[in-house]
Amino acid sequence: MARRPGSSSRGPARPEPLGRQTVTSARKPDAPKAAAPASLDPDLVLLGEFGRPHGLHGEVRLKSYTGQPLAIAGYGPLRASDGRTLELADARPAPGSSPDLLIVRVKGVDDRSGAEALNRVTLAIPRERLGTAEDEDEFFLADLIGLTVEDGNGTLIGTVVAVPNYGGGDLLEIRPAAGGPTALLPFTKAFVPTLDIAGGRIVADPPDDLFAPPGPKPADDPG
Repeated sequence: MARRPGSSSRGPARPEPLGRQTVTSARKPDAPKAAAPASLDPDLVLLGEFGRPHGLHGEVRLKSYTGQPLAIAGYGPLRASDGRTLELADARPAPGSSPDLLIVRVKGVDDRSGAEALNRVTLAIPRERLGTAEDEDEFFLADLIGLTVEDGNGTLIGTVVAVPNYGGGDLLEIRPAAGGPTALLPFTKAFVPTLDIAGGRIVADPPDDLFAPPGPKPADDPG
């Protein structure tokens, strides 16, 4: 269970969010990030998704959707989207700057071919095992996927397709209602004053240039 930045916290949370005055790009980082798929079963909460194998001895990359990424290893047996029940035997942060990307071992998987078979398989847990949220600012990150995003006047802005975290706090990846590339919005109370999961919507106060194309690179930009 996670908590929206900007509210008080009684439990573990991800790193501090970006401040409203922070200059950020509306584009995704160069490294491709997979969108978190929504669970097809409303009684299940999505906890993670496997990626590519890591090495030759069964280790595999895992994108964690839990508030504390390593906490996914402590839930015991999990339901896999391919019908299996899987349990993580070990987990550690993956190299790089994405705190939600892990290197894990799965019980019963000890070679590369077994790890390859896990690619794109998702892990979920029955919602009843996680308890209930104590207030409006506690929620499951997976429940944000698919919510519509509106402005304060009720105008549709887009739809949440992922909740990535690149080290500076959770971000909402929003697909614009008019189509085109997605954009990232810091998930703080300043930018997201209203979170209505039951109503399937988010009321946001985004910058005017949220979906603007990136400008030209400065002349002294080494990239």
